[in-house]
Amino acid sequence: MSQKTSILMVCLGNICRSPLAEGILKSKLDASNFFVDSAGTAGYHVGDLPDRRSIQVAKTHGLDITNQRCRKFSPNDFKMFDHIFVMDNSNYRDVLAEANSEEERQKVDLILNQIFPGENVDVPDPYYGGDHGFESVYQMLDEACEALSKKLSEKL
Repeated sequence: MSQKTSILMVCLGNICRSPLAEGILKSKLDASNFFVDSAGTAGYHVGDLPDRRSIQVAKTHGLDITNQRCRKFSPNDFKMFDHIFVMDNSNYRDVLAEANSEEERQKVDLILNQIFPGENVDVPDPYYGGDHGFESVYQMLDEACEALSKKLSEKL
């Protein structure tokens, strides 16, 4: 049996964007071939559930992300994951600062580069906005994860 391809989604607190990205991508990939997780660059919410608004928008789209718990990104994640997708340029800089080699740096990319190649577009952080921001973020991540899932599945 071949090893699963592992993908990590990263945002700041691991309560809004990356849990949604994890849940969305998991729903699009075969769990027997892929492992998807998420983390935050800051440790504000370690052990907590995702934000209630992320849980709600996921539920609206038929996804349950209540089994997720927030965790902080670790340099060990470079060893554990084949691909690391960050939500914004700030996360990108923070994750790259933890890298110890060019090989580790090559694993990191912005998630929206899946649909806007090379444009380094941020997924906006909906935390301080209203509920509409979560739906907007969901739609962006759904489109990016659809493109990513197709690319990853083609490589099998």
